[in-house]
Amino acid sequence: MTAGWSTSLDLHLDWVGRPDSRKLAESLRTAIRDGRLPAGSRIPSTRALAHDLGVARGTVTRAYNQLVTEGFLLSRQGAPTTVAERLASPDPVTLPARPQTPAARWDFRPGRPDLSSFPRRDWLAASRRALQTTEPGDLDYGDPQGHPALREALTDYLARVRAVATAAERIIICNGYTQALSLLSKALYDQGLDVIDFEDPSLPHLRAIPASLGMAVRGVPVDRDGIDITRQHSRAVVVTPAHQFPLGITMSSARRMELVQLAKAEDRLIIEDDYDGEFRFDRQPIGSLQGMAPNHIAYAGTASKTLAPALRLAWLALPPRLVEPVRTLKQHSGLHAPLFEQLALAELIRSGAYDQHVRRSRAVYRKRRELLRDALNDMRANHRPYPAGISAGLHITLQLDPEGPTEREVLIRARKHSVELEVLGPYWATPGEHPPGVVIGYAAPAEHAFRPALQALVAVLQR
Repeated sequence: MTAGWSTSLDLHLDWVGRPDSRKLAESLRTAIRDGRLPAGSRIPSTRALAHDLGVARGTVTRAYNQLVTEGFLLSRQGAPTTVAERLASPDPVTLPARPQTPAARWDFRPGRPDLSSFPRRDWLAASRRALQTTEPGDLDYGDPQGHPALREALTDYLARVRAVATAAERIIICNGYTQALSLLSKALYDQGLDVIDFEDPSLPHLRAIPASLGMAVRGVPVDRDGIDITRQHSRAVVVTPAHQFPLGITMSSARRMELVQLAKAEDRLIIEDDYDGEFRFDRQPIGSLQGMAPNHIAYAGTASKTLAPALRLAWLALPPRLVEPVRTLKQHSGLHAPLFEQLALAELIRSGAYDQHVRRSRAVYRKRRELLRDALNDMRANHRPYPAGISAGLHITLQLDPEGPTEREVLIRARKHSVELEVLGPYWATPGEHPPGVVIGYAAPAEHAFRPALQALVAVLQR
């Protein structure tokens, strides 16, 4: 429809059916955004536009009032209505282009469980029971430390399964391990800690968390017994003693004792990242380091490996002196763990379904690791990658022959075979020459797809 105004402006207003105030407002809004009604231009009176369009004056009045409220029009008593100046030249919305990388068909990235095995039926039953028993008060903002039901369930579970010595009052539920480490790093930084040690190699995105606060991050070499105590000098250190990531070794009993004794003697803090401690295949899982010195070790666990990362559930079992500082930081952050996920996990643990799921997963992952090792043994001996570390966890690290393919060549071959995996290079904290390797997350593929995925992986690794 074309409206001819006394201002000599012709405006094409497009709508379907008889115009109403909503359709008229949208047409005028579009005209202003497109520049057909420039800033400062006068628009006709409600009476004139109603006459041109053949609609009731009230229809035009309601449309104008809406646009004045939104800031598209400017109306002053005794003056004509005009297009608002501030909307004259809206900046175009431009977003940075993201590289479009097609998803690989076979996913062997480490740190991921088999998401297709998530215990949906058990989780649904646990969620239903939790909802039926949730008190109205639970639906309030809640304790930033986490719901008491989950903290109490974890106290019993961690003592029974991981030999963690703690209490519900010393547990803080977090939105994943990343938040746990972030809160703990900030609490230590506020107390004057300006240097923190990490195992070398270790996850770079975790090292970046304290570094972003301004802390100096030092990489401490790892040998066959674990972190090198003689080169660990900071007042705080992050370790993965049960299953070092990514090398896959277990800290020896002698090294564990040395580390704990040093922490006690010099009042240091050990941050124990027990990310997949439940998954040991050749023997009973080794208990946590935390049980040896609860007042000097901050223990961190997560449901990301046993259930799913999307739940965003992790926990800290803290020395008493750190509980209130970390709790206060979490309260101020506003990023509290989701309530119903907390209650469902608490119910899953109390019912025994969580233990059953972990046992089932352990059997599946043990079999996968055996199949992977058999496949490696069947490869030609020349430049065959060989596994490092213990029989545990959700990943295996393959050491590459220095005379064989490089890490870059492995990644290129992986892309050609639509296989996603990782190499050791980015994990090193210190520059220089390091042994090459490939990190394989054998838990990630779905159960029905594991054997064809394994065939594709072997094709990548075969020289």
